[in-house]
Amino acid sequence: MNKIKIAILFGGCSEEHDVSVKSAQEIAKHIDKEKYEPVYIGITRSGSWMLCESPRPEWESGECHPAVISPDRTIHGVLSMQNNTWLPIHIDVVFPVLHGRFGEDGAIQGLLELSGIPYIGCDIAGSALCMDKSLTYLLASHAGIAVPAFQILHPDDTPEINISSYPVFVKPARSGSSFGVSKVANQDELDAAIRTALAYDNKVLIEEAIPGIETGCAVLGNGAFLTTGEIDSITLSHGFFRIHQEDNPESGSENASFTVPANLPPKKQAELKETAKKAYRALGLKGLARIDMFLKEDGSIVLNEINTLPGFTSYSRYPRMMKAAGITIPQIIDRLVLLAERK
Repeated sequence: MNKIKIAILFGGCSEEHDVSVKSAQEIAKHIDKEKYEPVYIGITRSGSWMLCESPRPEWESGECHPAVISPDRTIHGVLSMQNNTWLPIHIDVVFPVLHGRFGEDGAIQGLLELSGIPYIGCDIAGSALCMDKSLTYLLASHAGIAVPAFQILHPDDTPEINISSYPVFVKPARSGSSFGVSKVANQDELDAAIRTALAYDNKVLIEEAIPGIETGCAVLGNGAFLTTGEIDSITLSHGFFRIHQEDNPESGSENASFTVPANLPPKKQAELKETAKKAYRALGLKGLARIDMFLKEDGSIVLNEINTLPGFTSYSRYPRMMKAAGITIPQIIDRLVLLAERK
């Protein structure tokens, strides 16, 4: 049987570069080499694309060759510069293990659509809609899903917040892994939080803090045929969830603990799964996504955010939720490849 040649893209120009490298390491560790022939393409922080041996931590110091995915559909693959010659490498499917800007916002998806190569994950529209939290909220609320109250700020806009509204979260509209996010307790902290968010995006959200349990649901599939992992829950000792910015997340979070499956009644877990699938379909998502929600004390569910390429690191929530449902990373990869080929 011929192996499927799969290009695994990792790294990238966003603030989530290091997370992407860690995710790619786990994919490389678990991918079935009997089925797949992986081709690793690392993208440096400055935007250089390199064909490399593996996504190890110091991958740029190994043997690398300049490489690009060709938008020319007759090539259907990668062009790699070797011995001063551009050599074509046929690719069957692309796995863009890229988080944040240029990975989850529709940019890389646009290039892959031009190339004609099947790719894993959401399309241009779904990626762009979920990357912008304000657009996510607008479409989700239109579908009847509860979302936090929020306002949008651009540079030089004046925020309009009542004193009774605090605490609030100030966050970049288009960023991930809690980069640029601040929890604001009073008006004295607001300006600094807005400046922090503007360092990551020129569109900022001021969002009400939702009291309740932070939960998540891993979703896998297309259209009517969706599989979910087990619901997880996050317990915080202080602050807010930002594990990807911690110094040593592999050893456990500094302020968060996880329970999978969540210690919730089966009926409520089922409701969370159905809400996640409803949001997934409302946003037109494909392949995979992690739907984060709040479960309030009164039992109501409020959407938090949607990640269209959730982390696959050793401490990431998506593979952990799927594993709890009996689906391993190799099985996730198999299903994602099949879904990409059927788009």
